[in-house]
Amino acid sequence: CPPPRRRPAAPAGSGPFGIGRGDAERIMRPWLGRGFFRPGDLAMRAAIDCITPVYVPFWVFSAHTTTHWTADSSVVPAGARASWYPVYGTNAGEYRDLLIGASGVLTMQETAEICPFELGRAVAPEEVDLTNAVYEPFRVPRKYARPLAQQGLEDWERKACQRFVPGQCRNLKVNVLLEGLASEPVLLPVWIMAYRYQDRVYSFLVNGSSGKATGTAPNDWKKMVLYGAAVVLGILLLLFLFAACAGAFGMTASP
Repeated sequence: CPPPRRRPAAPAGSGPFGIGRGDAERIMRPWLGRGFFRPGDLAMRAAIDCITPVYVPFWVFSAHTTTHWTADSSVVPAGARASWYPVYGTNAGEYRDLLIGASGVLTMQETAEICPFELGRAVAPEEVDLTNAVYEPFRVPRKYARPLAQQGLEDWERKACQRFVPGQCRNLKVNVLLEGLASEPVLLPVWIMAYRYQDRVYSFLVNGSSGKATGTAPNDWKKMVLYGAAVVLGILLLLFLFAACAGAFGMTASP
């Protein structure tokens, strides 16, 4: 678990913890039991080493977008010979609350996996006693977060434009113009946990407002070997059946 940070940040807002310590621990057990390749006793035998409520830094971006898009649609005009038909259009969008992690402890993937947060519950920084809280200063400057935000907004626009394509869609291309890109720094609540299984330590994170979780977990190598053997056996069986069918067809076709 990360050590306490006492150096002041400059957040525009802070999200309160709506998930308590006991709730965070209860969220972890079912999560550990998911996944075919995980050890069967993982949820029962995992021992929590530490659990810390931490205010994790994020950048919150907003922007207006104007997007020109082109794509191929499976809906073709009557009498057309082609299977796909080119379509195009323009879409105007307005986006808020795009979160980009600014942590130096958690990876971008980890912060993305516990999003979204309930930003409507954020309060002014002075309403949170940061002098007696564990929090992390901003480690990702705004200028490095902006390209990630632009990519995220383009992904959102790509999904929005795909809805305008009738039928199936392929070769969707978007040209996104961003206007009024703005950002604010916020501190958001995360339970950071470390648990131990068979003398190895793994991490687990819980969104302190919604309860969404992610983490790392061991795999059972025996299950992986058995699964690999089953796949290989299935492929060999299919090849055998194919060869047998081909041989039987050849014998039938012979004079």
